[in-house]
Amino acid sequence: MARHWTGGHTNPVLCICAAAGADGLLASGAEGGEVTVWTQDGTPLSQLRLSSQDDVTCTVFSSTAPGLLYASHGETVSILDPRNLKKPLDELKDVGEDEINSLSVNETGASLALADDSGAVRVVDLQTGKVSRTLRKHTNICSSVAFRPQRPQSLVSAGLDMQVMLWNLQKARPVWTYSLQEAIEEKEIKQQAGQLFNPPLAHCISAAACGNVLACAAEDGHIHLARVGVGSRFEQQGAIKAHSQGASQAHFLNFMSHPYWIATGGNDGVVALWDMSEEPVVAGEVKAQRRKPKNRKSKPVSPEVEDEKTSKEELAEEAGSQTKTALKVKFNHEEKVNWVCPALIKRQPSLLVADQSTSLSVYSLAGL
Repeated sequence: MARHWTGGHTNPVLCICAAAGADGLLASGAEGGEVTVWTQDGTPLSQLRLSSQDDVTCTVFSSTAPGLLYASHGETVSILDPRNLKKPLDELKDVGEDEINSLSVNETGASLALADDSGAVRVVDLQTGKVSRTLRKHTNICSSVAFRPQRPQSLVSAGLDMQVMLWNLQKARPVWTYSLQEAIEEKEIKQQAGQLFNPPLAHCISAAACGNVLACAAEDGHIHLARVGVGSRFEQQGAIKAHSQGASQAHFLNFMSHPYWIATGGNDGVVALWDMSEEPVVAGEVKAQRRKPKNRKSKPVSPEVEDEKTSKEELAEEAGSQTKTALKVKFNHEEKVNWVCPALIKRQPSLLVADQSTSLSVYSLAGL
C-alpha cells in the first residue's frame, strides 16, 4: 500500500522531481504557483507560492548542483534554492513562447531544455540565462523533452503531433523524426469492436542511462520504444500495451539491477513497473554491451510488493506474452496519474506519484 506525504500543498500536485543521490531532496509543483521541497521522510522542508501564481508544470534539479532547482510556470522558469524558498534566485522570463510543459538539464549542468505549447523546443545557456537555440519542427504542442545521458549536445522531444524527434544542438533540424501513428499502423494494432481508437499523442519521453534507448508514453496506452544506433541513426522501434487508457508517464530508473526498468502511469489509475531488458528493442542494445550473468538468485519480495503483484496478470493478458514478461509490479492507484517520479527514499527504491489530490503517494519497490 502507498504511504502519503501531506501538508505540502493546498492545490492538486502536477509534477515531482528528485535530486541525485541516496539522501537527496525532493520537490513538487502544483496548481496556483505552489512549490514544495520535501525531506526523505516526507516532511515539507520549505514552501513557496510564486508571485505569478501560474501552475507549476515541471520541476527539475540541476544534474551537477543539487542546490539549484528549476521550476516552470507559464512562459517563465524560476531558479530556486531548495533549502531556502523565500524567493527565486533568478527568473528566466519569457524563455518559453507559450506555456512550458517540460524541462531537462543536461549532464554538464550548462544547458536547460524546455518544451512548450507552441511546439518549440528551446535551449537556455544557464551561464547567460539566454535562449541559445530554438528548435522548430513539431506541428502541435511539444509535451516533453529530455537530454540524452552521456550526450550533452543531444536531446529528444515528443508532442501531440504524435512525433518523437532526435536533435543535435549543432543543427537546426532534427536528426530524425519517428511517427508513433505510423508505427502503430505498421504493427496493425487496431481498435477493438465497440471502442474508440485513441491516437498515440505523445505525452512523456525518457532516455535510459546508456542514452540509446528511448521510451515514450502515449495516449493510445502504449509505451513506445526506440533504439538509437551508431551515428545517431534510428535503428529499431517497438511498443507494448501498458495501460487501458492514455499513458501519461514513462521514466527509466537508474538505481535498479540494470538500466532498463521503466515506471509508467496512466489515466486508468494504474502505476506500473516494467523490466524491458528482454524486449527486442532493448535486447539489441544489451547485446552491444557487456551482459551481466542471467542466473542470479532472486531477492525476496516484500509483502507490500507481493500484494500489489497479484493483479498484474489482468493487465498482462491484454498485451500478450512479451508484456506479461515485462510487467513486474502493478499498483492500482485508482486516481488519474499526473506524474511518476522514481527515487531512492531512505535508500529504498520507490515511486512517488502525483494525482488530482494535494498529497504525494509513495510506493515501495523493496525486494525487486
